[in-house]
Amino acid sequence: MTRDIALDRGWAPSACSLPSVERPLRVAEFDALFAEAVRAVRRPGRERLRLELVFSPEHAARAAELTARENGCCSFFSFTLTIADGDLALEVAVPPERIEVLDALQARAAAASASKPAASRGSA
Repeated sequence: MTRDIALDRGWAPSACSLPSVERPLRVAEFDALFAEAVRAVRRPGRERLRLELVFSPEHAARAAELTARENGCCSFFSFTLTIADGDLALEVAVPPERIEVLDALQARAAAASASKPAASRGSA
């Protein structure tokens, strides 16, 4: 049986103002984005995570909308969506005291990305 890190303290710390009943829905939205769009997961620094996404206007819009809502309840996140030269990337940064949240986010993104065929991780 696998552990559901969505409900771990690291994923939704006490600083999160999203009502508890809505948290599984938000996690499912992130999981769906990760499963459909993440091509690569990189950790350029202890407090930074870079998700390389399949380039498409739909993925860009979805990532922007989802991260804007997430920042509304977990204001410690800093999200940067970059669209350049046919590439799409989402960078996530947290303060040092929130590293465990970034670790949990990285684990979910990596698991979702690894679960799809290699051909679908390529650029579209």
